[in-house]
Amino acid sequence: MQHHLYIVTGSSRGLGAALVGRLLKPEHVVLGIARHASPALQAKAEAAGSALAQWPLDLNNPLPVAERLRAWLCDVDAAQIASATLINNAAAIGGGAPLQQVPLTALSNALRVGLEAALLLSATFLDVTAHWSGQRRVLNISSGLGRRAMAGSAAYCAAKAGMDHFSRALQLEQATEANPARVVSMAPGVIDTDMQVELRSADPERFPERERFVKLQADGLLVTADTCAEALLARLERDDFGSDPIGDLRD
Repeated sequence: MQHHLYIVTGSSRGLGAALVGRLLKPEHVVLGIARHASPALQAKAEAAGSALAQWPLDLNNPLPVAERLRAWLCDVDAAQIASATLINNAAAIGGGAPLQQVPLTALSNALRVGLEAALLLSATFLDVTAHWSGQRRVLNISSGLGRRAMAGSAAYCAAKAGMDHFSRALQLEQATEANPARVVSMAPGVIDTDMQVELRSADPERFPERERFVKLQADGLLVTADTCAEALLARLERDDFGSDPIGDLRD
């Protein structure tokens, strides 16, 4: 039996955990990368008869993670893989205040986790799988804030805008490949995650958009991580996935 391989970053909580949870099937091989492993997901994988590997690694230091991924992918029997998918989901808000008031370490973390890691992992994934015969896909989890700036979130906006644009470049590059990977940077909408909690807890004097996020929760406009994961995976399986490198799940 051939398998479908999935690599998900930020896999231990929020949207990443919801994606992994829905991917745990006997025919799937799933690799989750996050700062902490999830015992709940491991138990679910065992119950589902699915192969799940979890790497407790910090994408704040993405180079050794990419090097480890290269070695891991090189050991995969490509003949047994019907499709391979990289989902760059990990992100850090790095904000809640004007740029000059955010600690430099937080700004660096936001760019490393949200953009540099996605670049390095995508490069590694595309290189190693270039001669695989199965379908290849890269799903970058972007944000509306990569397309509409918001005060108090400069680093996050920059990371997501960068993710969008490097996805456009990847689509152009992949068009010349024998087995081109389908690449999409998808804005998933407003999801009820820890990031939302962080934004609602920000100092309103430093983060003027705070009340907007408070109102989104109060009005019941936040989508659950599981509902979003279901919709993202359905979009991933559509025949037109990759026809446009920039997408919005709400369209």
